[in-house]
Amino acid sequence: MRFDGALTALAFALLVSACGGGSTAGSPPGAVDPPPAGCDGSCVGPASLLSVADVEGVLARAVAEAQARGAAATIAVTDRVGNVLAVFRMNAAATTVTVQSNGASGGFEGVSIVPDTMAAIAKAVTASYLSTEGHAFGTRTASQIVQEHFNPGEALAPAGPLFGVQFSQLPCSDLSAHFGGGVADAGPKRSPLGLAADPGGLPLYRGGTPVGGIGVIADGVYGLDANVQDVDTDLDELIALAGSFGLAAPDDRRAERIAADGKLLRLSDAGFSDLQANAAAPPAFATLNGVAGNLLAVPGYAAAVVIAGTAFGQPASGIRADALDYAGLDAFVLVDAANVERFRPAAGTDGIGALTALEVQTLIAEALGIARRARAQIRRPLGSAARVTISVVDTNGAVLGIARGRDGPVFGIDVSLQKARSAVFLSSTAAAAALTGVPDAVYLDGGLVLLRSEPLAQYVTDLRAFTGLPTALADGAIAWSTRAVGNLARPFYPDGVDFAPHGPLSKPAGEWTPFSTGLQLDLAHNALIQHVAFVAGLAPDVPANCTGVQGFNLGFGTSGAFPQLANGLQIFPGGVPIYRGNQLVGAIGVSGDGVDQDDMIAFLGVHQAAAAIGGIGNAPQVARADTLVPAGTRLRYVNCPQAPFLDSSTEGVCAGK
Repeated sequence: MRFDGALTALAFALLVSACGGGSTAGSPPGAVDPPPAGCDGSCVGPASLLSVADVEGVLARAVAEAQARGAAATIAVTDRVGNVLAVFRMNAAATTVTVQSNGASGGFEGVSIVPDTMAAIAKAVTASYLSTEGHAFGTRTASQIVQEHFNPGEALAPAGPLFGVQFSQLPCSDLSAHFGGGVADAGPKRSPLGLAADPGGLPLYRGGTPVGGIGVIADGVYGLDANVQDVDTDLDELIALAGSFGLAAPDDRRAERIAADGKLLRLSDAGFSDLQANAAAPPAFATLNGVAGNLLAVPGYAAAVVIAGTAFGQPASGIRADALDYAGLDAFVLVDAANVERFRPAAGTDGIGALTALEVQTLIAEALGIARRARAQIRRPLGSAARVTISVVDTNGAVLGIARGRDGPVFGIDVSLQKARSAVFLSSTAAAAALTGVPDAVYLDGGLVLLRSEPLAQYVTDLRAFTGLPTALADGAIAWSTRAVGNLARPFYPDGVDFAPHGPLSKPAGEWTPFSTGLQLDLAHNALIQHVAFVAGLAPDVPANCTGVQGFNLGFGTSGAFPQLANGLQIFPGGVPIYRGNQLVGAIGVSGDGVDQDDMIAFLGVHQAAAAIGGIGNAPQVARADTLVPAGTRLRYVNCPQAPFLDSSTEGVCAGK
């Protein structure tokens, strides 16, 4: 699966600057800010944030549109790193929502006790985290790229390019920060339901740079768009669109200007001309608060106030320019609320042969250098370099270093760590025992009623039978990349061949849905349900480890937890293990501007580090997962893009390495 920048654009787009403010076609005059010139990822500055007045304006416009439609909505606004700036529930809005049922049972299918606030916040976070100065994506975009077919509803097509990304940014993540106490502070923050695929989440922009997101739930269903061949009239999306008026995504960065495998993506099915209220002249928020509804306190996320956001790339946001380790690479690092770097290069924790701090620094620096040469595939203007996050871990899953390029999507921070941990965990000798030792996933029958339990050991058994390897996941004999893991986590194997058998890490076709995927969700399922209960006031908050949480029927205790997948499993490309000779010593994960680019940057980052300092390298070729041919179809290890570099015409850059 490869992302390609769209080759077509409306003539109007030629009249706006590369990062100018914009909106959907048919926008009324005055809907956008004047565009700055020449923005290609560097427009953000200390003033690039949402003020209290901005947030109040977003809420007021959304409430007015809901009123004009006779609807009642819950609305959340976040900044770019996931601080929840306000949550507002209109009078008569439903306080719980039901997860859409897609014809299967289990997982999150049909769960009917999700607080409305969780859905609204997840939508806002998703739009914030997916968007950059190079592309504007929302929850409708997410829906398009996470389903079993791309495009959804198109038979005999492979799965979405970001299949599985919905189970990132999890509330149980040990990477993501929690609520800071009524004032926006260092992120990135967790999302209460992971990334949302339900239309109604849109990014907010100022001067060409994303400054946050709006999320709306008004229809009572937390769902997805199962068919993008039509144009929907979606209540949640229309209300969110009204809220974004004046802070809308630039026209030239909208998802509709970006293509994946020749298929245009979708930001929204609605335009400002579809609105019923006058978004240019909303009522004052003070006249609505306490009358049309109320600001809400949400446990773990928000106080019942409106707060200002942080400016991305500044220390207060938790992401700032590096000053210590990656000279000349325009690198950014994560910091805490005191501006102390969280993940400087460090030595491994796993004993003899562990990665050294110098090796970690070299791995990240080499990967950053490759990213700066790589041709981004979901970023405009065309010809931009890839902007990604890079994580390195040891065999214990300990974070040894994280760095990122300027303007990389925020979702890639958590995902890059998931990818690194997934590759090293499944390549280790510990995976089978760990998966067998955790509690069953306990599914709900709508509410807090037992439907059934699913043991995770079944995935170990199924993988061994499917691959013909009776000691797989226990002998360390196979080096698993996240692309190879993803091959086995699809509801069809090979991917896109309808009616083929399912991969052993997936639910079978007919039981698989984006809300019930298989091993990926089952590992974190109980933790997600506990977090639902926490926000609803029924349980303590989930621990900072997504594995080992017992089901509600056992009181949400923990047993068998392991740190190697503390922020969850990831099943799309960009993670590869690292070896010292034949010894597994860690893994690297990359996430940002296209999945083939992620693969290439991770794989070549290890290769280049090996050439620079020696001692480490990619997995021995004879051990890689692409030596396996289950069900007559060879697994893939990495897939590097065509015409990968901006400064070279070289092809086949990963071959033979």
